[in-house]
Amino acid sequence: MGTYLPSTSAQQKEMLECVGVSSFDELYGAVPEQMLLKKEQLNLQDGVSEMEAFAAMEKMAEKSRVYKSVFRGAGAYHHYIPAIVKRVTSKEEFLTAYTPYQAEISQGVLQSIFEYQSMICALTGMDVSNASVYDGATAAAEASCMCRDRKRTVTLVSESCQPEILQTVKTYCWGHNAKVVTVPVKDGHTDLGALKKLLDQQSACMIFQQPNFFGVLEDAEEIINVCHEAGAKAVMSVNPISLGMLKTPGELGADIAVGEGQPLGMLLGFGGPYLGFMAADKSLFRKLPGRIVGETKDDKGRRCYVLTLQAREQHIRREKASSNICSNQALCAMTAAVYMAAMGPAGMKDVAELCYDKAHYMADELSKIEYKLVFDRPFFHEFVTSSPVPAEKVLEALGKNNILGGLPVKEGILWCCTEMNTKEQIDCVISVLKEVRI
Repeated sequence: MGTYLPSTSAQQKEMLECVGVSSFDELYGAVPEQMLLKKEQLNLQDGVSEMEAFAAMEKMAEKSRVYKSVFRGAGAYHHYIPAIVKRVTSKEEFLTAYTPYQAEISQGVLQSIFEYQSMICALTGMDVSNASVYDGATAAAEASCMCRDRKRTVTLVSESCQPEILQTVKTYCWGHNAKVVTVPVKDGHTDLGALKKLLDQQSACMIFQQPNFFGVLEDAEEIINVCHEAGAKAVMSVNPISLGMLKTPGELGADIAVGEGQPLGMLLGFGGPYLGFMAADKSLFRKLPGRIVGETKDDKGRRCYVLTLQAREQHIRREKASSNICSNQALCAMTAAVYMAAMGPAGMKDVAELCYDKAHYMADELSKIEYKLVFDRPFFHEFVTSSPVPAEKVLEALGKNNILGGLPVKEGILWCCTEMNTKEQIDCVISVLKEVRI
């Protein structure tokens, strides 16, 4: 394999010319320079042994810092993962299984996807779910594609969404020559007055986040009603843990529910792999990208599972596809399904209430030492406070005590609490901040 060449230099040149570039480097012209990994950055010798390579990796890993307590969210959250989750998903038959092209011999994987879809529908209150996409931002962008038609081509996105959601939606719409309009924020939440003015006959959908990037709970029902009055679809990006205590998108009347599934049993890792979940009203199920698994009976009356509406699949009808999603995050989806099954409705509610209670306790304690809430609005488990000293100094002081503090934002510091944060940890943060001076 060391001498295997998939294509000759002449063939590579021909392919580059065909796509209109002169080099492989030019292919990555849209990627920021600082994100490109140069060979010299690895600083590895050529042809080292496995033992030497492992030692070098260990040395690199020593530069990483592992905090004992985490008070940062902003899209990726530190939750407790029951041991059974890893135990089930590590089984070889699941860990090594790929996307099920041959349904008749993939019943186990198909059933796991079906169970995942069923749980996502129960969690969101929607009618149908797909077999997952790559991450929460991709799910929001795919939802915008679902809502567009010949007359309605404009996607509205609240500026209170996570920056990654807004960036991904813009990238998708750029590729489809579709327009994106951002809806301004007022006091930490979507400006309803501005939304009403921006909605028109060209508006396909409005994407908003609940809770939003600042942790604030939006006036979701009113946003959805305003969208429907203008003939636009409402896409609601939700934190799945919050649905243990908040009204579901289905109860509120949303057309599509999307979100990042990482809180459902996935480690924080280094940014992935994560999971984008999507669920929709039954009127939109034919437009959902990716896979949908259905339950049926075979010719002997036995229960079995199939890929439903496969003619809509991107790998079959590419010329008519509205999406380039043709696979699914099957292992991540299964992880989420095992987590939800292990927790059950009561467990999901308990986790949500713990997150809520601990965040509000921390916010109250921070306010006593001049770290005041910036937005006087209801919140779930994230909140923004002012900072009487520079945020960098606050985080440095916390870091010396093995604590990862909140995320510095323009308005102050964005804090997060989950069930993993004990009262002692919260009180330790307060104690450290009392000692921080300008």
